[in-house]
Amino acid sequence: MSGHDHLSFCLCDLIRLLWSLLLPCFCLCLVLTGLLFLLIVGVRAWLQSNRKARRARDGRSAVAFFHPYCNAGGGGERVLWCAIRALQNRYQDVDFVVYTGDQGVTAEQILNGARRRFNIRLPRPVRFVFLKHRLLVEASLYPHFTLLGQSIGSLFLGWEALTAFTPDLYIDSMGYAFTLPVFRYLGGCRVGSYVHYPTISTDMLSVVRERNPRFNNADYITNNPVLSALKVVYYCAFALLYGLAGSCSDVVMVNSTWTLGHILALWRAPNRTSVVYPPCDVQAFLDIPLEDEEEQDVGKKCHSVVSVAQFRPEKDHQLQIRAFRKLLNKKEAEPGGRELVKLVLIGGCRNQEDEDRVLMLRGLCQELGVGDRVEFKLNIPFEELKKELVEATIGLHTMWNEHFGIGVVECMAAGTVILAHKSGGPKLDIVVTHDGGPTGFLADDEDSYAEAMERILSLTPSARLDIRRRARQSVTRFSDHEFEASFLAAVEPLMGTLER
Repeated sequence: MSGHDHLSFCLCDLIRLLWSLLLPCFCLCLVLTGLLFLLIVGVRAWLQSNRKARRARDGRSAVAFFHPYCNAGGGGERVLWCAIRALQNRYQDVDFVVYTGDQGVTAEQILNGARRRFNIRLPRPVRFVFLKHRLLVEASLYPHFTLLGQSIGSLFLGWEALTAFTPDLYIDSMGYAFTLPVFRYLGGCRVGSYVHYPTISTDMLSVVRERNPRFNNADYITNNPVLSALKVVYYCAFALLYGLAGSCSDVVMVNSTWTLGHILALWRAPNRTSVVYPPCDVQAFLDIPLEDEEEQDVGKKCHSVVSVAQFRPEKDHQLQIRAFRKLLNKKEAEPGGRELVKLVLIGGCRNQEDEDRVLMLRGLCQELGVGDRVEFKLNIPFEELKKELVEATIGLHTMWNEHFGIGVVECMAAGTVILAHKSGGPKLDIVVTHDGGPTGFLADDEDSYAEAMERILSLTPSARLDIRRRARQSVTRFSDHEFEASFLAAVEPLMGTLER
């Protein structure tokens, strides 16, 4: 046998071997795919039968909001309660449900908390579905690959929610985009979403590419080019999956121009996406007349710098404290200057992780020698929040690329001179020129924040009053009334599909 014939014989044997291996694998894949398809069809039919039985029993359609932290006190929770209130007032014949992971509280306690924190009263009760596995979306459970871990966890939490109650219309109001395909394709629901902040953004990719240290980009990664490159690949892959999940939404609402740009780039659904500014309780502040500082003894007044933000890492309270320390260093040159300014940190704690962060911040204050001039006020009622803001001179905000900034708007409505981070929603939508003049100040690091605070305090009372008046006039576009009108217009196509 010639060498050529021997080679041909070997190739034929190799092809037969590969065929004998690949054909069973191919058949197995077909069988598994068919079984998976039948399983999905069966699950979908089971869930739809549950929905039909519930609708026949209640005689009403149901709209469900996915908000695992509905008992928290942040801006996202204010959006939730205002949205439900608007829908209840418009649609009297529809039931409303909230999926929550809050344990150890009753429905009445949650609604009382919304009334106490946000001054929001619902026209009628809502049903709460208490989820048992919220731990699956806690960041602390995933020290590495946090975005992916939380997203996979949200799939399981969404499945728990769907099997506990199958709605006609599902709205994700907290940014868990990976639950959208679960409710759409398994539950057969129409789905909508209100996006406060994209889970991943091109800005996050830039931080990793440029190897800049941030709260979500550890030093050991920024110092290693290989790990940075791998993290870029991970972020790009996750961005693709996030975009596919988000594109399942029939209606997409975003809270700012900054969020709009990122969601359009990732979800690619421009015809279904609109900006709905979040509701800010500006009227409660606008009803209080601005006090003219000239009527007080300005030289002896203790100026308070107030921050309103949940105690989350991205809010960057450390920057506030460090910048305030630099301000105090500047004021020490003045007689009694240190005693004439204080920092008040107001915010909510969602869990033990947030409470531990507050302890760390208290320790930082002691370490920097400003503990006597910094106050912490946690989970305070709305009336106390209003009092603190009305009495404040400066409203402080330090989150990089804040998606919107309800706290910024509330500070402006209350009559403080706002000092916000020079990025995201505050820069693009809120702290903008109005009536030919500034409505506040922007900064981006310790030095620029300290300088801006010193500049604000050095302004004459009349100059500060002009800025405060313009700021108040500009924030009326972020009122509850404006939100409700925009929100109802956005969800009208979805609500029109409900059977009544």
